[in-house]
Amino acid sequence: MRLTIERMGYGADGIAHTDEGKTVFVAGGVVGDVVDAELTSDGPSFSRARATNIIEPSRMRVTPPCPFVGVCGGCPWGALGRETQLHAKEENLRSALQRIGHFTPEEINDLVRPIRYTKDAWGYRNKVELGVHSENGRLRLGMHGIDPDQIIKVDRCPLFESTASKAIKAVTGALSYLGNSRDLNLERVGIRASRRTKALEVALWTPTGGFPRAHVARVLDDAVKPTSVVRVLTKGDRAARRVEKNELLAGQGSWTERIGEETMRISAPSFFQVNTAAAELLIELVVDALKPGPDDVALDLYCGAGTFTLPLARRCSWVAAVESYGPAVRDLRRNIERAGLDNVDAIGGDAVREFPGDDADVLVVDPPRAGLAAEAIELIAGTSARDVAYVSCDPATLARDLARFREDGTFKATVITPVDLFPQTYHCETVVHLSRA
Repeated sequence: MRLTIERMGYGADGIAHTDEGKTVFVAGGVVGDVVDAELTSDGPSFSRARATNIIEPSRMRVTPPCPFVGVCGGCPWGALGRETQLHAKEENLRSALQRIGHFTPEEINDLVRPIRYTKDAWGYRNKVELGVHSENGRLRLGMHGIDPDQIIKVDRCPLFESTASKAIKAVTGALSYLGNSRDLNLERVGIRASRRTKALEVALWTPTGGFPRAHVARVLDDAVKPTSVVRVLTKGDRAARRVEKNELLAGQGSWTERIGEETMRISAPSFFQVNTAAAELLIELVVDALKPGPDDVALDLYCGAGTFTLPLARRCSWVAAVESYGPAVRDLRRNIERAGLDNVDAIGGDAVREFPGDDADVLVVDPPRAGLAAEAIELIAGTSARDVAYVSCDPATLARDLARFREDGTFKATVITPVDLFPQTYHCETVVHLSRA
């Protein structure tokens, strides 16, 4: 069939319609393309197709700096111009608010601010993750493909921190050399780099068991001169694998990044935003929304290693910070101590079960992609907080949760600001300021 891509959805595919009006999600096309496509699945309400030939390329198409765009999973929108990407992310947020949150177009126009972004569309990632595959006794490392079983060998990634552009080739070469003579039993490899602190960490994820620690550390040091080499020991089946231990092989044992006014140490298993400069926009929006004062008590739920906790503690009298993931809790406590702060209660546990109480002036919540549980919304609504900052990484669950807050009648959204933390992808962060209804 011949299709015209009308817009980009929340995903790698473009969206088109057949002559009969049926929605088709098209892989391999960008907005404005006219393509020949073949069906890959045909459901009752929508179909999926793959572009086999671009008849008329879109004027929004660009030539990306990477030959693996469309094959590698890291930059599904890499062939789309930046302005078009930004517009599509705004429109996807607006669509979710209308379809799922049941906001009217007038309400959306009043609430949603223009998308915020930083200048770096490439070279912004402070972290890459390499997949590992053993073939005929030889170890292969590379980027994850769109096909999850595919490992793509690369010497560099244009998304990765430009000051460490040679690190990928050096690390893959060193580990491939080691893996051809020893069974490293690698599951994956993480590389983190900071242009601000010059820190470079290599994290080797393996099951528990024997490992040539000293030899691996020595070869990696010769290859890439990292500031830290760690081994993350895991246990359990793939679907329920858990971290048992973070083992120091060489150097500092964690990665250091400077964000805003703070210098943070992050262990390899802990989450940290991959775009440091854009994450500073999140902090700015959260602080602007809450306007914390020196007498305020703050709650920080799903706080991770302290990205929002530390700036809140600088401005408030007390912060109760809750995080469920063990490695992040340890990082949080270490970052609080390093910052010289004595007004933070770092609480390890689930945000609902360990909810700090209803005494709060301001509250920030940064949940995982699944959004907030209904119980969490009830607990937040039951606090004395005057303002809430909701940081979301998924427009659909955000829209659902904002509708729940509105139904509860306690808090209402007053400003919604998308932030482009992930150029060349469809992902987008959003900061919402909720105030008392």
